[in-house]
Amino acid sequence: MTSQRTRDRLIERLTEQGIIDKAVLNVIRGTPRHIFLDEALSHRAYEDSSLPIGFQQTLSQPYIVARMTELLLANGPRTRVLEVGTGSGYQTAILAQMVERVFSVERIRPLQEKARQRLRQLGLHNVHLRHADGGMGWKDRGPFDAILSAAAPEQVPAELLEQLAMGGRLVIPVGPVGKQQSLYVYDKTEDGIEEQLIEPVLFVPMVAGVVVA
Repeated sequence: MTSQRTRDRLIERLTEQGIIDKAVLNVIRGTPRHIFLDEALSHRAYEDSSLPIGFQQTLSQPYIVARMTELLLANGPRTRVLEVGTGSGYQTAILAQMVERVFSVERIRPLQEKARQRLRQLGLHNVHLRHADGGMGWKDRGPFDAILSAAAPEQVPAELLEQLAMGGRLVIPVGPVGKQQSLYVYDKTEDGIEEQLIEPVLFVPMVAGVVVA
């Protein structure tokens, strides 16, 4: 279930669903998604579905990872990217292969430690990890060319918009828990923040506070 043929079938499905960025597709094809799951679930790694990773968190559906990454990079290369919600580290690994530096915040320390090990295993050394409340961003390391959130707040945190550099882009799901959520893109321009509604999504909620163990 982790063969190249299985990965190629996933890429075919993503292409059929409208992912067109070949660089994004190639990185997803080459990234071993199965190492971001517990062994009991690794046989499902190349399904186009979200999967549990513990602590009521999920490994995002490959289509969503591809779509958000494609949106993030649509206006050209990014050098400094903030990720809100490291989770298993899979989205982090995809970003790290496509941008210069990734700054990733995770509120659940055990997930962060597993992600750190996986990123090291893949030799990805351009990722900076922080254990903190992701909704607050990482002000000391900003501003950022782009921000990607893997958790859905009910309203976009002002802190994230403030930490965008001019010309920067925020890709984030927004909406209440258990109800309709939508994926949005926010661009910071000289005239202010421009909002673009993308499509319906379902994400874990953005929760305040941290978990140590």
